[in-house]
Amino acid sequence: MLLKIHHAAIICSNYECSKRFYVETLGLSVVAEHYRAERQSYKLDLALPDGGQIELFSFTNAPVRPSYPEAQGLRHLAFVVSDIEKSREDLLAKGLLPEPIRVDEYTKKRFFFFSDPDGLPLELYEQ
Repeated sequence: MLLKIHHAAIICSNYECSKRFYVETLGLSVVAEHYRAERQSYKLDLALPDGGQIELFSFTNAPVRPSYPEAQGLRHLAFVVSDIEKSREDLLAKGLLPEPIRVDEYTKKRFFFFSDPDGLPLELYEQ
């Protein structure tokens, strides 16, 4: 039986840029960082406060994944926040362009979308 999500893996186009984004902009903690010379690849494990993790990978010549809102496959990655308005203001202050806050028609919770350096759609969802 499934208990929770352990991690989400992301392959980035610019390792240093994405590392800076997830650590400095979003505030995730570094658990471990490894360079795998045989693959010319970095693997960065980042921790969320609830124990979940993001694995950030770099691979030489990784193909670009088409991304648009209604494409098949993973649509977005969502994180829970306690203060949706402050979270949006913090991202604006860091130079990001989050979408306006919306309300989930079923739960009535507020949320908004923004993108990581590779255009991966991310969502912040109020607790």
